[in-house]
Amino acid sequence: MQSKFVMSMSVAAFVAAAFAAPVSHAAPEKIIKVDGSSTVYPITEAVAEEYQKATKTKVTVGISGTGGGFKKFCRGETDISNASRPILQKEIDDCKANGVQFIELPIAFDALTVVINPKNEFAKTLSVAELKKMWEPAAQGKVKTWKQVNPAWPDQPLKLFGAGADSGTFDYFTEAIVGKAKSSRGDFTASEDDNVLVNGVAGDVNAIGYFGYAYYDENKDKLRAAAIVEKAGSPAVLPSRESIENGTYQPLGRPIFIYVNATAAAFKPHVKGFVDYYLTKSKPLIEEVKYVPLPQKDQDAVIKHWKELKPGTGFGGVAEVGVKVEDLLSRIK
Repeated sequence: MQSKFVMSMSVAAFVAAAFAAPVSHAAPEKIIKVDGSSTVYPITEAVAEEYQKATKTKVTVGISGTGGGFKKFCRGETDISNASRPILQKEIDDCKANGVQFIELPIAFDALTVVINPKNEFAKTLSVAELKKMWEPAAQGKVKTWKQVNPAWPDQPLKLFGAGADSGTFDYFTEAIVGKAKSSRGDFTASEDDNVLVNGVAGDVNAIGYFGYAYYDENKDKLRAAAIVEKAGSPAVLPSRESIENGTYQPLGRPIFIYVNATAAAFKPHVKGFVDYYLTKSKPLIEEVKYVPLPQKDQDAVIKHWKELKPGTGFGGVAEVGVKVEDLLSRIK
């Protein structure tokens, strides 16, 4: 799990090259381009709004899913990529092929939330084993009713709603629940738009779905969060700030990230300024949009990591579950 992405050129070398490059007297257009995860979007959009007011720098924030965002990022089309899971090996290879180095920055915690219809009175608590039985590839075309998952549940159709294949939420959920990223049945309603999933579950008493905690919190009047039992004998735990911070909401508590193009960080003062602002001013905005800020010691470590402009990833190209921020940062040498 601790394999590293070896960089072909250090950030220091980028900076040195800048002094040797021809000087252009044309004023660069101050636009910061961000794309990626719909889960991270509310935080980045909130930070972008405040940064634009403070600096008059334009920040565009798109939503094409974590996977879609990395495709653009690794082609050099964006300065920053929002991600609800770590960068994968294929994406690392694509970035390397295009000469794009990146700086990996955890920015908050999220609780990937399993939701049911409020009228569902039998599935208020769900085990990881039950969720796996619903979502694993072997369930496709076979596990069609709630009763097939648990004999105590009614013989009613099981209506599944989940993140699309380009979503980091899809990758993380399948890794945490099924045991392998992207390993899932395909016969469910999938969308990169979390609002589609919210409305789907809210509109059908037999529905179940999953997405980031913020979207649940915004819609808790029409949804119910299920308490999760990690393994036999474990307590059932609801997603909350407390259960994320103390690590008891497992395996669906997760860090979320921004990835910064290292060239942009070295060459574009407005990009560096935006990330500086993001890491030092975002805590109240993170709380406002219902995510959980990093503990101060982790935040300080991330800021130090950013100031050193250390490129690479602390993951081995795998959407690892349960990693601590302090351990993650220590892996990047």
